[in-house]
Amino acid sequence: MLLKVRAASEAREDEVTPRALFLSRRSVIAGGAAALAVGGMAPLLSGPAFAALDAKTTVQPPDAKMDPVTPQKSATTYNNFYEFGTGKTDPSEYAGTLKTRPWEVVVDGEVGKPMTFGIEDLLKFPLEERIYRLRCVEAWSMVIPWVGFPLAEVLKRVEPTGAAKYVAFRTLHDPAQMPGQRLGVLNWPYTEGLRLDEAMHPLAILAVGMYGDVLPNQNGAPIRLVVPWKYGFKSIKSVVRITLTKDQPPTAWNRSQPFEYGFYANVNPDVDHPRWSQANERRVGDFFRRKTLAFNGYGEEVASLYSGMDLRKYF
Repeated sequence: MLLKVRAASEAREDEVTPRALFLSRRSVIAGGAAALAVGGMAPLLSGPAFAALDAKTTVQPPDAKMDPVTPQKSATTYNNFYEFGTGKTDPSEYAGTLKTRPWEVVVDGEVGKPMTFGIEDLLKFPLEERIYRLRCVEAWSMVIPWVGFPLAEVLKRVEPTGAAKYVAFRTLHDPAQMPGQRLGVLNWPYTEGLRLDEAMHPLAILAVGMYGDVLPNQNGAPIRLVVPWKYGFKSIKSVVRITLTKDQPPTAWNRSQPFEYGFYANVNPDVDHPRWSQANERRVGDFFRRKTLAFNGYGEEVASLYSGMDLRKYF
């Protein structure tokens, strides 16, 4: 059963995909999804994996003045995924080499029941459509309707022990499929991490789709993390391992440039990147810039996680 969540993250109904359009898309999907494949998008939509979307739940963006959803073409052709190159269009151009079936995600570490989930197992979790802001540290942003389920649902299955304090994530490492990994841009594989309480927060989701369709390769297929109150680099793509740990795990950008990228990566307009300001941002498709919101606008939901912390030190 899906429950509709109403909080500060609510917006106008006209910002959500119109239901008639959504249902018409579903009817096209049922008739033959292969014809809809775009870029790295796999023709997997005609099966039961996305059946839950017909009764989807939507958690809306954080304020009633929120802009409409970013056009799907923009969100799937302008993004960072260094495993396929450092240019914004590289992922959409080169991610077709990624094979997303078969795919497994190992969940282990400080847990009572380590498990390995096939992607088909993960697609059986009740799916929801949630419209979230995505804010890049480079000062651009989007509004994207993700399809997924709370990360907490997976973590509960493996029964974290009392020693578990952090959650580490790892991306697939396969330079044959991911040509960007042949370059020394980062120390591969890509890794990220959250505190356990952050990972258990209901806003943190594992996404398997976007815009009502299966997740495109260039956006992190077949499964990625989405943590909307943090900069986009925290939302690791193409996840193959989730490990609960006692100690704070190393993360890719923090290892590469520790003075520029902290472990927490909460959106904080008052903490500039050493090479540019974070006080403003440009929504993709807009001409003018706008003021950056603390915690990307999700402060009402998540600020209590950082009570008493110096967010300039723990950036």
